[in-house]
Amino acid sequence: MAKVKSAYFCQSCGYESVKWLGKCPSCAAWNTFVEEVLDKEEKGSFRPGASGSKRLAKAQKITEIRLQEEDRVLLSDRELNRVLGGGLVPGSLILIGGEPGIGKSTLMLQIAVKNQGLKVMYVSGEESEKQIRMRGERIGFANPDCFILTETNTQNIFRQIEELQPDLLIVDSIQTLHTSYIESSPGSISQIRECTAELMRFAKESNTPVFLIGHITKDGSIAGPKVLEHMVDTVLQFEGDRNHVYRLLRSVKNRFGSTNELGIYEMRGAGLREVENPSEILISNNDEGLSGIAIAATLEGMRPLLVEVQALVSTAAYGMPQRSATGFDAKRLNMLLAVLEKRCGFKLGSKDVFLNIAGGLRVDDPAIDLAVVCAVLSSNVDLSVPSKTCLSAEVGLSGEIRPVNRVEQRISEAEKLGYERIIISKYNKGISQDQFSIELIQVGKIEEVFKVLFAS
Repeated sequence: MAKVKSAYFCQSCGYESVKWLGKCPSCAAWNTFVEEVLDKEEKGSFRPGASGSKRLAKAQKITEIRLQEEDRVLLSDRELNRVLGGGLVPGSLILIGGEPGIGKSTLMLQIAVKNQGLKVMYVSGEESEKQIRMRGERIGFANPDCFILTETNTQNIFRQIEELQPDLLIVDSIQTLHTSYIESSPGSISQIRECTAELMRFAKESNTPVFLIGHITKDGSIAGPKVLEHMVDTVLQFEGDRNHVYRLLRSVKNRFGSTNELGIYEMRGAGLREVENPSEILISNNDEGLSGIAIAATLEGMRPLLVEVQALVSTAAYGMPQRSATGFDAKRLNMLLAVLEKRCGFKLGSKDVFLNIAGGLRVDDPAIDLAVVCAVLSSNVDLSVPSKTCLSAEVGLSGEIRPVNRVEQRISEAEKLGYERIIISKYNKGISQDQFSIELIQVGKIEEVFKVLFAS
């Protein structure tokens, strides 16, 4: 009888050790090592989806490698197409993660039942066929070639795949699968790694795109070894608050496109609805002039957005003033408040300042600085920023208004949504009023912005 070989894996980062350790040398976590049995003889046997040919790779000059453009599969979901970089690449392995109940399974089921002309196989290890059918009826059937399989053993899954020959495979979720070549429980480090490797071989050799749904840990990272994210071609993060209706789909890693794209969905009773114009949902339609609100023209990847910046400034009641920011960097808020105090003479050191980006977005674009400053000043003096006015500029430490990139796209978005004027830096080169019907107000210092907005 062959000797059984075991190894110890860190459940946090996947670090492998020949003996048990109290503290992981890789991630410094305590008591995370678990023993897993590895069967080396079985690992060398035939796998479903594995090629039997032993083709030897040959080195060649980089200039002699032939290039061909990837033929992408356009899905019915335009938001997902944008985040993936223009469509689904054949043979790609895509991992989508998110909190429980955020809508990962709903999004994937929509892809399965609404893409006519694609033979889709939806593998579920968490729900029964009846549960999936009930959710599919709520979403609405449009694709007759959608097949549901409730199975967790990868060998049985590959037998079904060989019979069906699907155009797209969706697995919900990777943590529920297990392979008989590894003697450990489903969801363990070695099982997740081995199941992903089998699906990756199948995707590359059959040129079939594969979606994997992954659970996340308490700190928001995808559960399982970190090597899981290295193995796949694309990692998507589905974000949002279950108490709000809007969901954000971001690309964390993408070998076939940009990682700066953003998809926005609205959760409804009939599934997820694509939001074509996110600027309209991120701005509240208030006819009354309220102080502490400013509209900023920002960019998420290649997509221009108008977001609402809300600020509240009040006298500190308990001595130590509070500084709180939601959706914006709190350190940058402190820096902007220091600029207002030092360079512009506004006394904010003894006041509480609360800042919020409406809609649940988190914005890192420096172009939002001027809107943050104007929202704070508006709340401080209790005067509203004139309606139909938006702002897009960075604020420097000396109080100057600095230019931002791709300002033409920001101006065009504001013009499209009916804004009458936009305040930008006068140092933006090549911008002419003749190019736009919206009024361009170009300023160089914060004092000029204050006069434009609140002088009357």
